[in-house]
Amino acid sequence: MTIQVSAYRWVPPIAQGYVKDLRVRWALEEAGFPYQEVLIGLEDRTSEHYRQWQPFGQVPAYADDTVELFESGAIVLHIASKSEALAPNDEAGRARATSWVIAALNSIEPHAQYLLQLEDSDAPAANDRRVQVGAILAARLEALAVWLGEKEYLEGRFTAGDLIMTTVLRELVDCGVLARYPTLNAHRRRCEARPAFRRALEAQMRPFRKNAPAGVVAASQ
Repeated sequence: MTIQVSAYRWVPPIAQGYVKDLRVRWALEEAGFPYQEVLIGLEDRTSEHYRQWQPFGQVPAYADDTVELFESGAIVLHIASKSEALAPNDEAGRARATSWVIAALNSIEPHAQYLLQLEDSDAPAANDRRVQVGAILAARLEALAVWLGEKEYLEGRFTAGDLIMTTVLRELVDCGVLARYPTLNAHRRRCEARPAFRRALEAQMRPFRKNAPAGVVAASQ
């Protein structure tokens, strides 16, 4: 069975290049595993058939000869378990790569996403919450920058942890937050320059261009 990965047929330009199937596509490109995209629309998200694959109606969902998975972090870790391109083959190295995947998803991403939501809010309490959440995120990013130091990658070599962390950090580019952390921004650029990332991004953008409603221009990436 060819690996299958679900992805949206089209999303608004603001989301293009950021939908989380990008993480799985990137991991598969790094590993050199061929895959087939399964494109879905809004109507498919609530179908009983798709909910059997992805209980929340989101993307990505994943299937291969032995497993069906949902949640991008779990899928990337599954791929990493099969490819030394994404994790060392020793137990200690795999554990460290796993730790960085979880760190990106639990210690950085929730605060980053909350801050971005607050940036778009006009609610009276948003300013106070923005300061509080911004301070928490800043502390996490500062700690991450200290850890990275002069290393090219989080564990000295590229792993699934760098992959997931990059997809989290790149969400902080347009709002200007990441520019305050040159070490992290350089890491993000370094990872985005990898050929596997560029192939994955193009693969995600291709159906968006093809299926764009009349008069809607796809995002530039």
